[in-house]
Amino acid sequence: MKLRNIAIIAHVDHGKTTLIDRLLQQSGAFRENQRVAERALDSNDLERERGITILSKVTSILWRDTRINIVDTPGHADFGGEVERILNMVDGALVLVDAAEGPLPQTKFVATKALKVGLKPIVVINKVDRPDARPTQVANEVFDLFAALDATEEQLDFPILYGSTKQGWMAAGPGGPKDRGMAPLVELVIRHVAAPQVEDGPFRMLGTILEANPYLGRIVTGRISSGAVKANQTIKVLDCDGNLIEEGRVTKVLAFRGLERAPIEEGLAGDIVAIAGLPQATVAHTLCAADVFAPLPAQPIDPPTLAMIFRINDSPLAGTEGDKVQSRVIRERLLREAEGNVALRISEAADKDSIEVAGRGELQLGILIETMRREGFELSVSRPKVLFRHGPADELLEPIEEAVIDVDEGHAGIVVQKLSERKGELIEMRPSGGGRVRLIFHAPTRGLIGYQGELLTDTRGTAVMNRVFHAYGPHRGEIAGRRNGVLISTEQGDAVAYAMWNLEDRGPMMIEPGAKVYRGMIVGEHTRGNDLEVNVLKGKKLTNVRTHAHDDAIRLTPPMRMTLENALAYIADDELVEVTPKSIRLRKKLLDPNARKKDERRKEAERV
Repeated sequence: MKLRNIAIIAHVDHGKTTLIDRLLQQSGAFRENQRVAERALDSNDLERERGITILSKVTSILWRDTRINIVDTPGHADFGGEVERILNMVDGALVLVDAAEGPLPQTKFVATKALKVGLKPIVVINKVDRPDARPTQVANEVFDLFAALDATEEQLDFPILYGSTKQGWMAAGPGGPKDRGMAPLVELVIRHVAAPQVEDGPFRMLGTILEANPYLGRIVTGRISSGAVKANQTIKVLDCDGNLIEEGRVTKVLAFRGLERAPIEEGLAGDIVAIAGLPQATVAHTLCAADVFAPLPAQPIDPPTLAMIFRINDSPLAGTEGDKVQSRVIRERLLREAEGNVALRISEAADKDSIEVAGRGELQLGILIETMRREGFELSVSRPKVLFRHGPADELLEPIEEAVIDVDEGHAGIVVQKLSERKGELIEMRPSGGGRVRLIFHAPTRGLIGYQGELLTDTRGTAVMNRVFHAYGPHRGEIAGRRNGVLISTEQGDAVAYAMWNLEDRGPMMIEPGAKVYRGMIVGEHTRGNDLEVNVLKGKKLTNVRTHAHDDAIRLTPPMRMTLENALAYIADDELVEVTPKSIRLRKKLLDPNARKKDERRKEAERV
């Protein structure tokens, strides 16, 4: 049987998971009457809610006499650790681009890595059924992008298909014909993508994707470079430097058949398989026969750019909503996450109840926290801090991101002004059709933390921002932080509507009447620059004097809604976000007001 291995590369929400759904349906992987969830490969709850792919997955389709292994890669740069490894497992790439939006930063991010490892792209212009589609222009933009990324002559001579994955068709032109379904795409893959190159010699495979299975233990997925592997065979594991990690017996060899993973007798060179039975093997390790001593080369991974401190939840409400609260349990969970996610770095913080977690960006760390709270964890986390570096002349360098913002022309001025204040540099400004402009900035990661909410407010929800790591550049100086102070609760109990109503002139609240509060918890934003301690438990004094009924009808302004991402961006360095399965609360690191005053005096003395 012939074999092809391909990856699908696209920006978030350009339709790659839907494309795989259509290929599975039209190749017969699903029965006619089988009920299949839309976006079948997005199996993680958070993936379905956010409409993004977080974890890479492998599936395969059988088309006549050819089996095509398809890897669905994450499109978001925060999950780039996944992308880099996957591209070494395949021989071709489908670059999927929205016919209206064109190539966006994460298309560029993944395409850069694909061209660098020598993959020959096939360009698919999707969503040509959109009323604002401009397929010919987008095809030219893709060519310009590849040329700017130093693609070779062979890579620039790429085939193009047009179509709509939602409607389930592909064709050589934007107008169709539509009657052949996805067949033109599959036939092009079989013609254009080379069969996997295999080497002579004993069994060798580079670990690419890692997962923990409750029944089979650790499962390592990768492409077999040479030889073959069978169940019950004894193999060994080498790290990147050739050191022996472990020897063990393969309990199962699994291959991808549609959406299922089925046990097979023998995995052959060129195929993508999953191997169970080796408890210490991980990503970038070489799994090989006993007589192999040289590891396979592994792709270097971009460094983390942001770090956060994960601590136990030590507030008075700790343990009331979650069942996983001990530092030991939190540490074990984070170490387990780091095993399968090479873009994360876990290290001990100075405080024994704290762990520093470094990653690619706010989205990646936010999704990790959201996953943990859904698993029953309670924890408190600090504001994300940027990881600086020192250059060759010992100069301070910081991560710079490329931010692409599509916005209505009328709001372009405020966006440019706000990003200039955040030390962003406008690189390009061009019309993108329909009264909108595309602004491209190079801005420090520090300046973009927390900007998403402000951008939506400034542009009345019409702007779309996409970001990707650009490079480390010279430190751009101080950036003004949050200008407002906060309202801090002085008491513990349930918030009272009357007390909150009396405090409305002090600033907007972040809680609702009846919410549980404690001393040191942040309950609102102060209208001035300093923090203010308030009592939200103070009830109305009862008297025997009759009042008009409308005196008792208290109408409160709706509170500021704090999502996890908003809260992480909002807090200052002396504050924490308390995360539990049911609540997201903001609090001061030091709950005792006297301890806060002492700490403030100490900081002032250090500044002098």
